[in-house]
Amino acid sequence: MLQVCLNGARSRAECSHLPVTPDELATAAREAVAAGAEDIHLHPKDRDGRDTLDAAAVAAALNAVRAAVPGVPVGVTTGAWATADPQARAAQVRDWNVLPDHASVNWHEDGATDVAAALLDREVGIEAGIYSGTPAARRFLDWPESHRVLRILAEITETAPQDAVHTAAGLLGELGSAATPVLLHGEEGAAWPILRLGASRGLGIRIGLEDVLHLPDGTPAPDNAALVRVARETIEHSRRVRLGQS
Repeated sequence: MLQVCLNGARSRAECSHLPVTPDELATAAREAVAAGAEDIHLHPKDRDGRDTLDAAAVAAALNAVRAAVPGVPVGVTTGAWATADPQARAAQVRDWNVLPDHASVNWHEDGATDVAAALLDREVGIEAGIYSGTPAARRFLDWPESHRVLRILAEITETAPQDAVHTAAGLLGELGSAATPVLLHGEEGAAWPILRLGASRGLGIRIGLEDVLHLPDGTPAPDNAALVRVARETIEHSRRVRLGQS
């Protein structure tokens, strides 16, 4: 599975063509799906371009994107940077009047299980965000409801490629006891090496302006679709290698 992460917690200061408004997210989603993305992850923004879990902003982003790519699953963040207080974060999830297909919950953050419980109560799929270098994996595996999540996001935070690949192997080993699909991804300088690792193992992968602003050759990515096209080519190459076709 190839997921596109359209914007993340970035701002226009980092990326002048970052999709922020609902209309921009819809256009970016349409182009990314046409390029080969099968699933969408996005961060709804407020009027100042900051991440928000506000019900109106979530609804506006979801409605616009779903109209652009009907039938494609769309998920959002529940990151603590959007709302620091975990009880308030869970309350915002319960106030959503338009529901995403899934939402990421970062297991190293305080109140992760409260937010996850709110999502389960509303029958929203959970992407369990397991950051490397944190106690997230053990916390998640010890959670009695861990079998109910949609997938695990194995998030490699190291950005040096060699270190990141080594860390990814260790984290995947730690998560091996979970009978749950894994989506592996890296960021910045490690995004493409980690994507290739995930593709070679037949795991779910993701790419987009949230994770990296450059193509593998170092040139700036003009949009999410350009990143997705290269990721799709990588997946197809890895598939042929596994089948012994190249």
